Amino acid sequence: MLERLNTESLPRLPADVEKPVYDRSRLTPGIVHLGLGAFHRAHQAVMTDLAIEASGDLSWGILGVSLRSPATRDALTPQDGLYTLALRDDGPDGQAREQLRVVGSVLRVMVAGEDPNAVLERIAYPQTRIVSLTVTEKGYSHEPATGHLRWDDPDILHDLENPHRPRSTIGILVYGLALRRERGLPPVTLMSCDNLRGNGDLLRSLVLAFALRVDVALTGWIDTHCTFPNSMVDRMVPGTDDHDRDRIAQRLGVQDAWPVVGEPYLNWVIEDKFAAGRPAWETQGGATFVRSAAPYERLKLRMVNGPHSTFAYLGALLGHQTIGVSVRTPALHAFVEAMMRLEIAPTLRGIPDGGLEEYGRRFLARIANPALPHPTPQVARDGSQKIPQQLLETIRARLRTGDDIQRLSLAVAAWLHYLRGEDEQGKRYAIEDPLAARLAKLLSRAEVAARACAPAQSAHRRAMVLAGFKPVFGDLGRADDFVTALSTHLENLRQHGVMYAVQAAT
Repeated sequence: MLERLNTESLPRLPADVEKPVYDRSRLTPGIVHLGLGAFHRAHQAVMTDLAIEASGDLSWGILGVSLRSPATRDALTPQDGLYTLALRDDGPDGQAREQLRVVGSVLRVMVAGEDPNAVLERIAYPQTRIVSLTVTEKGYSHEPATGHLRWDDPDILHDLENPHRPRSTIGILVYGLALRRERGLPPVTLMSCDNLRGNGDLLRSLVLAFALRVDVALTGWIDTHCTFPNSMVDRMVPGTDDHDRDRIAQRLGVQDAWPVVGEPYLNWVIEDKFAAGRPAWETQGGATFVRSAAPYERLKLRMVNGPHSTFAYLGALLGHQTIGVSVRTPALHAFVEAMMRLEIAPTLRGIPDGGLEEYGRRFLARIANPALPHPTPQVARDGSQKIPQQLLETIRARLRTGDDIQRLSLAVAAWLHYLRGEDEQGKRYAIEDPLAARLAKLLSRAEVAARACAPAQSAHRRAMVLAGFKPVFGDLGRADDFVTALSTHLENLRQHGVMYAVQAAT
């Protein structure tokens, strides 16, 4: 039985494993991070580790917060917050290679569900200068189509009545900021790193909306003093499994209960507007600071996230367990490549065609990486939160200029067809989505409406009902061209399957 990774084991790690060279005993927390999952630990936490090392500024340690699950806390606490980041790709010889770094920036992990007041106190800690988030799209309690806070969300309703025991991300932030203001502490930066269009602007609008219900004066203080930079993060981080743990333990010579596995590629773009300073994240090829992150996030959402989801839904319907299998399926590869080149790229003005082509080729190579299999269900989950920004915004842009949307609308149809919970071999799978119950009712309502029509109109009627679901589609259900295309693709998927639908759309 191997000993556990911890502070005492650091000097005994193999020489080819990177590790912190600064004095962690002198590290103090300057960042509170909500959502301490693999995605955060593969980008912001490791870049903070590198920034501390490069600058010598020991005031930027991270206090991690898991909103509900104690799993990360239970894994990292015995390890003094240490964990391993394993970056994997194929070497020149075609064999998988792996670079390991033990990350030291995380000082402590808390669980908000166990003691929410303790999290509020940490946000109101005098040394806290940044509160950052990777809580996934569904963690914002908002309606994806409009960006408005969902006042009927059970957690939001709970938090309005329970200011000392908030459950939602927005409630935790607002009540933590209220404590800072009451105690006369300086403002902080609230930084979203989630895959959302205008993530900082969205977070600001949700925080201010909630704060307005709590205290008008607090709303003014937040609006005047706190900053909400937009950011874009691009690094693929599949889930860690037991095989990863065993392989990494063999390399380390100690047991790491929760390492993180990711790709070497990292692109992190942040608007440089911080209320109380920031780590030197730009060191060692890390973050890029810009005046506006909008062009970068639009590029990523449309040319990375949209195609990624398309591979996931089409692949899941074919029974593919990993994204790599879908990418290496010639018909799917050709379809998504054409969708990127012919329908997505023309909506990204200001970027040279050659640059977009290279960007697209690099994306396809990244997700085909055999050293880093990405489970299809992981990419396919929470589609109701992703589809509006990853695909529907591009469709709207195409419709405004009267351009073709055949491939993009098939991608949306694939998501809707995926929601039936069964692949083409008849194998059932679970639908993981915060709107799963409402979407199941939507599918049933669409089928009832289709059966009530004459056969010639049933497919179009089904598409009209589905596209009329405003939390996802907004007003797009009134766009005849979209509904007509959606109708055709849904019928092709129902009657003939993925391969026929893909061929018919090209």
